[in-house]
Amino acid sequence: MEATKTQGSISIRNVRKVYDPEGVHVVALDGCSMEIGAGEFAVIVGPSGCGKTTLLNAIAGFDTITEGEIYLDGELIASPQKRLNPGADRVVVFQQGALFPWKTVLENITYGPVIQGKMSKNLAEAQARDMLKRLGLAGLEDKYPEELSTGYQRRVEIIRALINEPKVLLLDEPFRGLDAVSKSVMHEFLLELFDTTHRTMFFITHDLDEAIFLGDVVYVMTTRPAKVKKVIRVDLPRPRDHRILGTEKYLELKRDCLEAVHEEALKAFIAGERELA
Repeated sequence: MEATKTQGSISIRNVRKVYDPEGVHVVALDGCSMEIGAGEFAVIVGPSGCGKTTLLNAIAGFDTITEGEIYLDGELIASPQKRLNPGADRVVVFQQGALFPWKTVLENITYGPVIQGKMSKNLAEAQARDMLKRLGLAGLEDKYPEELSTGYQRRVEIIRALINEPKVLLLDEPFRGLDAVSKSVMHEFLLELFDTTHRTMFFITHDLDEAIFLGDVVYVMTTRPAKVKKVIRVDLPRPRDHRILGTEKYLELKRDCLEAVHEEALKAFIAGERELA
């Protein structure tokens, strides 16, 4: 579960994505560039439908790009000429739950590394039990997803992603829909994992408190077509807990982020943007 900080750098260079649903030319991304360091927690915020998930899908290898290039540790993973290539080095945690309802927690977590031939069943189960124990989830091994709260399901999904030892964890609003208390617990859970594993995180959210509390850097996106409007470096010390939310430095960062996001959200509202991707 331990990773080195020399892996997981993402270079996004002048990426453009054009959709053409039903003959309508729609530009989702245009001139989008980012440089995310290995072991960095990068958070992406912007108006609904601006293209955040489109970018995540391109990094994951689920969607093509029209122009530009995306590199992972210097290796080209996306360009107009390159075929889709999802890989175990990039694992996605989606908004909607993706646990297999007919499998237990232990079976869900171990499925990936066993089916890919990365681990034997016994080794995968041993690692899964160890991760669950260290993260305070021992005793859930034989439960089915429907027996767990949404918060516990989210934790199991993140553990299932990390047992595959990806270079990058891609999270598409994973805590959307959780109540405030559950979300607070999930934040601390994810930060504990981040501090332990040093995996690169690419995290999409609409929640500015979440963005600043979790991230090393926040990328504020423009309304569609999306590109980077502002890069905010979150120079808050780690490890973090929720006491930091009341500090003057945190409030200053939030004001900075809110100003940039509100301007773009207003543009999207006036333009009548709808959720595309």
